[in-house]
Amino acid sequence: MDPVRNPYAPGAGSPPPELAGRSDVLTAGTTALQRVALGRATQSLILVGLRGVGKTVLLNRLNEAADEHKFKSAFIEAHEGKRLPELIAPSLRTILFSLSTIENSKELARRGLRGLKGFLSGLNLSVGGDEGLSLGVDAEAGLADSGSIEADLPELILAIAEAAKAAGKPVAIFLDELQYLEEREFSALIMAVHRVNQRSLPLILVGAGLPQIRGLAGNSKSYAERLFRYPEIGALSHDDAVAAIVRPAADEGVSFSDEAVERVIADTEKYPYFLQQWGYEAWNAAESEHIDLDVIVRASVEAVRELDQRFFRVRLDRCTPSEKRYMRALAEMGRGKHRSGDVADKLGLKVTSAAPTRSALIRKGMIYSPAHGDTAFTVPLFDTYMRREMPVLPGAAEEEAE
Repeated sequence: MDPVRNPYAPGAGSPPPELAGRSDVLTAGTTALQRVALGRATQSLILVGLRGVGKTVLLNRLNEAADEHKFKSAFIEAHEGKRLPELIAPSLRTILFSLSTIENSKELARRGLRGLKGFLSGLNLSVGGDEGLSLGVDAEAGLADSGSIEADLPELILAIAEAAKAAGKPVAIFLDELQYLEEREFSALIMAVHRVNQRSLPLILVGAGLPQIRGLAGNSKSYAERLFRYPEIGALSHDDAVAAIVRPAADEGVSFSDEAVERVIADTEKYPYFLQQWGYEAWNAAESEHIDLDVIVRASVEAVRELDQRFFRVRLDRCTPSEKRYMRALAEMGRGKHRSGDVADKLGLKVTSAAPTRSALIRKGMIYSPAHGDTAFTVPLFDTYMRREMPVLPGAAEEEAE
């Protein structure tokens, strides 16, 4: 069939043609935004889930909803190797400059800009090139300039929220990949949201992260559970997975056999990213406007090859040989969560010897701990990929020789 008409959209953050099974999350997020806009108390949201479940897509949809409700918004993606102040400062600058053009909030916004200047100076950061982030103001002594992010970020966010209230323009900060934040940075964010909530100011944080974000939040501040809601974003239900596959094709006059649909659902385990990949490959493999089981069998080969080369390998390539061996041992044990001690046993190592490798993989977002002492992959189907990529489990002798 014509590849130009292919409706499926595999890709990081690419909106699927059929956003099935996520209406409850979108409704809850939109309601929270509307309450903030009206000055009503509400909890901020952190979307929690594995890779490939569509968290970034949902963040983008909620960002669009914020724009529709006249929010001043920022969308920021955390990643390894860059501190939160460097990531967030340009967006906060843009919001403050926008608020400074509104008569009622001009002075408060300029105070926020002075606070941003002091915030960066206190942390010895230069953002935006050799000349730093151009703010056009001098820092205000004593405002967010102590050099402690846990003290300064709440002051800065509070100054922004006060300017937003004066302007009658609510603010939404969307922050993806929260698990890459340092504990102090996440603690500072939690404290900032707490200060804003105490003053009933119109600012909300909407974040997304891997499952370990719950533990990071709890470790940072005991009241984090009360400040945030943590919607769980997982695999789709059977009916929603069928809709994600069938409806985009039906809109183009293309049908699936029941056997074809069930094979896709079995192969993808109903994870949204994989449903898009299988649908995309099935469309391209089909020679008529009816997709049957034979087409899916051929498409599955191409889908697996594409995932191995792009979705999976790009993550594996970030890992050291010892980290790869640890994940191969975890994969040897099959799907789901497994005791970290059992993984160490597979490698012929003591738990204490394997612990640094496990911790490094958690920091990289490759694995997480569903419960104390348990370990699981953050990427669905990664266990089968590891067995394809490394058919033989390395032994302890190879581990010790590294």
